[in-house]
Amino acid sequence: MKLIGSYTSPFVRKVRIVLAEKKIDYEFVIESPWPADSKVPDVNPLGKIPVLVLDDETALFDSRVIVEYVDNASPNNKLFPGPNRERMEVKRWEALADGVLDAAIAAMLERKRPANEHSPEWITRQLAKVDRALSFMAGELGEQAYCMGTHISLADIAVGTALGYLCFRFPEINWREKHANLAKLYDKLMLRPSFADTVPHD
Repeated sequence: MKLIGSYTSPFVRKVRIVLAEKKIDYEFVIESPWPADSKVPDVNPLGKIPVLVLDDETALFDSRVIVEYVDNASPNNKLFPGPNRERMEVKRWEALADGVLDAAIAAMLERKRPANEHSPEWITRQLAKVDRALSFMAGELGEQAYCMGTHISLADIAVGTALGYLCFRFPEINWREKHANLAKLYDKLMLRPSFADTVPHD
């Protein structure tokens, strides 16, 4: 199978971490959706990454669909529980972490616009979502070792990916001091090869 994406996309990183945790081999095809000649729309009509192309040429997107497929593709190191309340909780964590990424990316893209065109109010609005979500995450995590208690799951991968993106694109957001429990979780995740080997870079 082939994973199409970039080193900077947090959603691609989430998929790469899951593939590593599941010990599944794949070909990583570096492709950005932004250039006019991008090949991404050829495999995803939405023109977004990541895209996982299976051996039968079926293309899967977006990251939530891909990680669930990958987890079911191999029985080892299950990252999703079975269909029950716990599974809903994992997906809730993922939705929250993905929401942080959506808001952070929206703010980052707005910042890239010419200074006389971008909206400080829009940036403030997006970063306020990030701040509220981080506070909510910290409250939900509490003193637990992992988001779901005693074991790593897709919830931790999603949260760790979101925190890693903030480190990458928004170093000025001092979430570590404000939320020591999130910092502790992130530092623990970064000891795993799946996280250490996928740190985003330009």
